[in-house]
Amino acid sequence: MVVVPLKPQEGNVSHVSVEQSSLDLTILMPCLNEAETIEVCVRKAMTWLASSGLSGEVLVADNGSRDGSQGMAEALGARVVAVPEKGYGAALIGGIRAARGKYVIMGDADDSYDFSKLDAFVERLQDGAELVMGNRFKGGIEKGAMPPLHYWLGNPVLSFIGRLLFNIPVGDFHCGLRGFNRDSILGLGLKSPGMEFASEMVVKASLAKLSMEEVPTTLRPDGRTRAPHLRTWRDGWRHLKFLMLHSPKWVFIYPGLLLLALGLFGSILLAPGAVALTPTIEIDIHSLVVACFSVMIGTQLVMFGALARRYAMIEGVLPTPSNFRTILLGMELEPILRVAALILIAGLIGVTTAVVRWVGNGFGPIVYNDVMRMLVISLTAVAVAVQIAAAGFLASMLNIRR
Repeated sequence: MVVVPLKPQEGNVSHVSVEQSSLDLTILMPCLNEAETIEVCVRKAMTWLASSGLSGEVLVADNGSRDGSQGMAEALGARVVAVPEKGYGAALIGGIRAARGKYVIMGDADDSYDFSKLDAFVERLQDGAELVMGNRFKGGIEKGAMPPLHYWLGNPVLSFIGRLLFNIPVGDFHCGLRGFNRDSILGLGLKSPGMEFASEMVVKASLAKLSMEEVPTTLRPDGRTRAPHLRTWRDGWRHLKFLMLHSPKWVFIYPGLLLLALGLFGSILLAPGAVALTPTIEIDIHSLVVACFSVMIGTQLVMFGALARRYAMIEGVLPTPSNFRTILLGMELEPILRVAALILIAGLIGVTTAVVRWVGNGFGPIVYNDVMRMLVISLTAVAVAVQIAAAGFLASMLNIRR
C-alpha cells in the first residue's frame, strides 16, 4: 500500500501531532540536505514495502533541507513531515510522532543502510519484540564505511559502557537502523535532540523493561560527497554524558562505597597507632589522614548518588528500584538528622578530648600519637555529620512541590 503524500506539517517538533496507528509499518528516514541519496533510499524502501505484503508508508522527517530533498522524496511517493527543531534526535522524535504505522523502522537517508532488506526486523517485531536493534559488527562493516576511530574506539567503548551501566544485551548501541513498536517507544518520552538520541532510546527501553533483540546489519559507505553531520568528539561526549547522567549508582554510589569502605578500614586500622607493614616500612598518621579523606569523599559521593536517584525518580526520569524504594523515597528528614547528630556528638567529644589534652600539655607541640590522631578522626566525624545533615535537608527540599 502506498500512502498519498501529505503537505508537510509546520511548527516545532513538540507540536507535531501524534498520529493514530492505521498502517502496519512506517519506514522513517531523518533528512537534512540529502539530495544525493534520498531518492535511492526512498526507492529501495518503497520497492521493499510493495513486495512485503504490509500496509505501510515511507516517511521522511525533514530537518530543514535547502537542497530540494523534500520534493525528491515526495515525487517518489514518500510522505514528508517538517521538523523545525534542529538535531538528529529532534527529527526522529517528530517522525515517530507523525508515523502512522504500528511498527517503525528507522534508518539514515545517506544510503549506508539497505532499505531493501528489512525482513528480519519485521519478523522480530511481529514475534513480539518491542525494539529490534541492528548490529553492524555482526552484519559486516564494508571498507570505508566507518572511520577507524569509530570502529576501534568510539562504538565499542560506548557500547561496552552502556552494557556495563545498564546491563543491556545490545552489542551496537549506535546502529542507525532499528525497528520498534511505535506505541512502546512513544511511551518512553524520548527528548534528546542530538545524536545521543540513539543511546537514549536503548537506555530508556531497557529501564522500562521493553523486550529487545538484535539482527545483523550491513553498513556500507554512504553515498554523499559532503562531510557527515556526526562530529566525533562532540557527539561521542554527548553519548557518554547521557549514559553517565542516567546511572547515578555507577557515577556516584559504587565509587563512593568503595572509597568509604577503604577509608573506614584504614581509619580503624590506624586509630590505635602506627602499623608496620614490613621491618622497614611503617604507615602512621599521614596514612590516617588519607584514610579519613577517603571516608569524607566516599560519604559525599554516596549522598550525591542517593540525591540524584531520588530526584530522577521524583521527576520520572528513572524508574524506582523496589529494593531501594524505602531508603530513597521513604526516609524523612528527622531520622537523617538523628543519625547526623549522633556522629556529630561523637566527633565533638573527640575534638574536645583532644583539645583538653593539648591544654594539659601547656599548649605545647601537638603529639601525633595522642592529640593529632584523635583530632583527625574526630574532625572527620564532624565533617561527615555535616554532609549527612545537609544531604537530608536537600533530599527534603526535592519533595517540595511547585
